Amino acid sequence: MDAERLIGMSLHALAGSADALGIVAEAWQAQALAQAIGNELALSGPKELRGAARELGEAGGQGPELLDQPGLRAGGIRARQLSGVPDVRGALTGLGLLLAEVGIALVAVASVTDEEGLYWQCMEAIDAADESNDRVGGMLRRLLAQERERASGRSGDPAGF
Repeated sequence: MDAERLIGMSLHALAGSADALGIVAEAWQAQALAQAIGNELALSGPKELRGAARELGEAGGQGPELLDQPGLRAGGIRARQLSGVPDVRGALTGLGLLLAEVGIALVAVASVTDEEGLYWQCMEAIDAADESNDRVGGMLRRLLAQERERASGRSGDPAGF
């Protein structure tokens, strides 16, 4: 399944999460997807993004072992269905949106919970989502700069040839 479809499924699942543990599970689903997209782009994405994509893959892998997260064992890790990233810009834009939505949902959970363990789990997931989103933002800026350069007629050659 392509990246944008998986991102859409993740956004839908996050919006449909009925409780705090569901939201936390979706946060780790989003991290797994960030890792998978980063790893895919590191292998087969645009050359100028491969280093940053590797960093996204590493950032996406932060946090507790995904298989140990409540709610992930039953449904499995959605990111394992990733078949490719045909639209790099679209996928990174969608992933950035997903990670931002995850952060907002986690802040909401953390601000109302009385359970210390859940609170710290949210904090860890917020940090992980923020770091992944920072990587995504950097990759998008790099892509946009490259598009502007192409549109202005420069090929990247300092002499303009």
